[in-house]
Amino acid sequence: MSGPADLAFDPWDPAFVADPYPAYAELRARGRAVRYEPTDQWLVPHHADVSALLRDRRLGRTYQHRFSHEEFGRSAPPAAHEPFRTLNDHGMLDLEPPDHTRIRRLVSKAFTPRTVERLKPYVHGLADELVAGLVRDGGGDLLTDVAEPLPVAVIAEMLGIPEADRGQLRPWSAAICGMYELNPSEDTAARAVRASVEFSEYLRELIAERRRRPGDDLISGLIAAHDEDDRLTEQEMISTAVLLLNAGHEATVNATVNGWWALFRNPAQLATLRADHSLVPTAIEELMRYDTPLQLFERWVLDDIEIDGTVIPCGAEIAMLFGSANHDPAVFPDPTRLDLARADNPHISFSAGIHYCIGAPLARLELTASMTALLNQAPTLTPAKSPTRKPNFVIRGLEGLSVEVR
Repeated sequence: MSGPADLAFDPWDPAFVADPYPAYAELRARGRAVRYEPTDQWLVPHHADVSALLRDRRLGRTYQHRFSHEEFGRSAPPAAHEPFRTLNDHGMLDLEPPDHTRIRRLVSKAFTPRTVERLKPYVHGLADELVAGLVRDGGGDLLTDVAEPLPVAVIAEMLGIPEADRGQLRPWSAAICGMYELNPSEDTAARAVRASVEFSEYLRELIAERRRRPGDDLISGLIAAHDEDDRLTEQEMISTAVLLLNAGHEATVNATVNGWWALFRNPAQLATLRADHSLVPTAIEELMRYDTPLQLFERWVLDDIEIDGTVIPCGAEIAMLFGSANHDPAVFPDPTRLDLARADNPHISFSAGIHYCIGAPLARLELTASMTALLNQAPTLTPAKSPTRKPNFVIRGLEGLSVEVR
């Protein structure tokens, strides 16, 4: 499957997936909204438009709060996908107000600045411990040894997932997230459905256990709120837990390995960072801009909108290209250059508007902890070999990142 012959944007082409940024430059030159037939979407590549549309209430992550599938001119999802759709569609990322507002208000209590501050010793301690193991072994896979276990453990700890059960979380998450790629295959859908059923059954049992024996965790807190003014159905609790587990580690894992691979390919910048650890905060923002973990975010057009004279009608779908927006020279001078000291950096890797990433402060804490630990304990960290990039376009990451500590 491919796009128009004269368009370099082709999310199924391994060469494009390896480095989509030149194609984004071509898209930005094409205009502010480019019709893309293979996915039946309008591609929006400019930072100003993406930023504005993320805040535009004429767009929605769902349309079912206002229209039926028939009214919106769309087919209902296949019946075989129902377990995935039920799980996905009750999470706040795919809801609009008032349901989105109600659920986000409850969940946001777990992500206050005070809560994140309280987690600092745990997160830094775990990062130090993981990196110490990597150093002790003389290297390993940065993805499986540090990038993955850190955020998985943190969000699982917050939710109250027992340590013995955490090994299942990443495979379930990977299978479910496959459905967020463009035009997923039936095999991908079947894996996502199976994971949705298993994950939901697991959480249903865990919720029942927390009802019997509440703990000091987010799931127990959501159950307690069930008896107050803000009520969550059991399905909303399950969907919220899955969303937090998936979103709570997926971007951080990919930001970590994408970021370190970018540093290895820019040795002068890495040397500057190693000499001055005070650059860590701006380095993290720049690395998330430079190689964006989430490349594309979709919205439905609920009321006609106009972009640069082009009317995009109700019923259409817009694909906002975060990776392109983060390389827009109108906002980022010399955008293809990695500049760890870049001070003015309004990247949109955490989205914006009502769907701004609720866990952004926690993600920044985790990225800071792992980067600081690696700089302190592994100052000679080098890649052992070139990594293989995952074939996915929307969620951008590596299959692994083999490193050595000399």
